[in-house]
Amino acid sequence: MKNRRSFLQLSALGIAGAVAKPSFALGSFEAPTTFPLGFAGYSFARFDIDKMIAMLQKLNVKNLSLKEIHLPLNSSNEAIEAAKKKFADGGINVYTVGVIYMRSKEAVDQAFEYARKVGVEMIVGVPNQDLLSYAEAKVKETNIRLAIHNHGPEDKLYPSPKDIYDRIKNFDPRVGLCIDIGHTLRAGVLPERTVKEYRDRLFDLHLKDVTAMAKDAKVIEIGRGAINYPAFMEALKKVNYKGVCSVEYEKDMTDPLVGMAESVGFVKGIMRG
Repeated sequence: MKNRRSFLQLSALGIAGAVAKPSFALGSFEAPTTFPLGFAGYSFARFDIDKMIAMLQKLNVKNLSLKEIHLPLNSSNEAIEAAKKKFADGGINVYTVGVIYMRSKEAVDQAFEYARKVGVEMIVGVPNQDLLSYAEAKVKETNIRLAIHNHGPEDKLYPSPKDIYDRIKNFDPRVGLCIDIGHTLRAGVLPERTVKEYRDRLFDLHLKDVTAMAKDAKVIEIGRGAINYPAFMEALKKVNYKGVCSVEYEKDMTDPLVGMAESVGFVKGIMRG
């Protein structure tokens, strides 16, 4: 409730007033936010590249973690270049690719080659545990960072950020974490605590909200759930987080724009508040 009240107060001041009008670009006259805002590509799983770009433009969010749903891993060089031109023409910065699952050495090789062709310096990925050393070797070979993503209590590989950190803490410093804060809370861990504990390996973030600190919690618009966003943002400031805060919206995925707009407006308001 505290998160929600904070958002309503900010809205009353006009800081996030554009949330109710998703047909317009959010924040045309906004002051800069504390951290760069982005979107995880999975949020647009039901839409093609052109529609995704149009939606990002309406939301006034320019950073994208590209999911292979929109550009398959086995795409030709021509298809990759065509997609890159669409993003550039649309003002969208593809800053990473993922989440990419890696269940074999061949899959690891493919992921890093894909990232190279797309032109990004980081992969958000989930390599099998027995492939972690091989993935580290690819990081050293290519200088492409690997941010490993946690997927909650039902995930057999990396339920929480700690399950990742404990396995990679002695690896090359270019191997780190993409912390999904919704899955983190479902795993019984406060996101603001993980930010502080794993600051040295925190490369990327997936922002969402969930209804409770429970395995069966449901995703909901950011600001309506159980995550303490003011505390989380304060933790990011304290650790001097340098990455992107990417919203991953998974509610109403066939008609998500209004919920996305509300979530983006809330996050921007909290960042400024």
